[in-house]
Amino acid sequence: MKPTDVPEISGALRAGVRRAEPMVWLSAGAVTLALMLLVGLLFLLASRGFSHFWPQPLILLDNVESKAQLGILLDREPVPYAQDYRLLLHLGGEDFFDSPLVWVEEATLRARSTPQAALAIERRDQGPLFAFAEGVDYGEARLELSDWNVADQVAAIRKVRGTAGRVYLRLASGRPVTLPASDLIEVSSPNAMSGMARIRHAFSALGRFVREAPRRGNVQGGVFPAIVGTVLLVLLMTAIVAPLGVLAAVYLQEYAQRGPLTRMVRIGVNNLAGVPSIVYGVFGLGFFVYGLGGSLDQLFFSDSLPAPTLGAPGLLWAALTMALLTLPVVIVSTEEGLARVPRNLREGSLALGATRAEALFRVVLPAASQAVLTGLILAVARATGEVAPLILVGVAKYAPGLPVSSEFPFLHLDQQFMHLGFYIYDLGFQSPSIETAEGLVFATALLLVLIVLLLNLAAVMLRSRLRNAFGTQELR
Repeated sequence: MKPTDVPEISGALRAGVRRAEPMVWLSAGAVTLALMLLVGLLFLLASRGFSHFWPQPLILLDNVESKAQLGILLDREPVPYAQDYRLLLHLGGEDFFDSPLVWVEEATLRARSTPQAALAIERRDQGPLFAFAEGVDYGEARLELSDWNVADQVAAIRKVRGTAGRVYLRLASGRPVTLPASDLIEVSSPNAMSGMARIRHAFSALGRFVREAPRRGNVQGGVFPAIVGTVLLVLLMTAIVAPLGVLAAVYLQEYAQRGPLTRMVRIGVNNLAGVPSIVYGVFGLGFFVYGLGGSLDQLFFSDSLPAPTLGAPGLLWAALTMALLTLPVVIVSTEEGLARVPRNLREGSLALGATRAEALFRVVLPAASQAVLTGLILAVARATGEVAPLILVGVAKYAPGLPVSSEFPFLHLDQQFMHLGFYIYDLGFQSPSIETAEGLVFATALLLVLIVLLLNLAAVMLRSRLRNAFGTQELR
């Protein structure tokens, strides 16, 4: 190189940098925007979800057209075609067959207050109840509570909780209500709570939400069966798709001859990644459930027919369907990782006396393990959030029993299960009163996102360790 060529090279380099600067800024802006949207989404889910567990004040409305009403204020909106506003009040489960939501026009209100003695009672079967304490029966005699302060009333009712006693209440309308103590789950006085009491109540409700089973059409209780079902599905799907995807990629990259047939297979795999998920659900229902499951029933469970054993939707068929759904992602990612491994590693291993299989499993695959885990991370993220195929091959609206137990075979693959994604869909679109379940939808969505993040974090940490161990074997 001549000394006179250096200014020309540096000038061309500076010109290339100037041309690349707009794309660099655009890329940085896109990444920043994506991170801001992610943080905003998490903040929205956390704020709206945690508000479901935060004790809301109980409002007592005295209406000129009807009796007094006690409940939680959910919304305030203008009355259509009128210069007035109306309030949406959640009355709880005062009547089993009536809607817990009522609209009250502000023009008809005579008084509005937040009484300190108002109690929020969570029941096992009929949802929340908002009332005033009258008495409690420990099994011997009735103890009057109407003259006690609200803290002592709450303590007395909690003492009888879960026993054969009774709790006597009075609704805002004046109607008496007798509640069996066995139906009582929790009692609180939101209007008389201090700040720390509200925090303790919220975290206690959050703990019950995570560890309890759903109740009352999934609008009450917790999501523990859905958490277990989601995690089991993802783990079982990963155990199926990982070896199949890696073996398929190894064959296409290491053993298959280059030609039209191999190119067609690769094109087919890439196209399968874009097939709508519901198509996989229909295929899983027809092939796995009715085809494979029905054949196994005729061979091994003919005595139970026509009642199906394996020829019905269940955990195994759901895992196989999701494995088929995510298989193209794992194949493409693994094949890209194998292609990045330098050829001299293969040749050096063979030159030192290793067989082709030994070189593949001891040198090549460990060097490409980061790409394998990347494919599995993408597969887990997609499989955890998919709902459409699961509706056909295994998920249930309500299945409080867990697919795992302490009895043989411990993992019941033929059993239907609950899934957080379907739980969100059911609450958000099938609930008769979405206003009362809106906070539960956000809380469940946040829980699903956190589970995906935890599963991906475990895979990312494993990939980081593999990068430190085998990073020098890949091309940079």
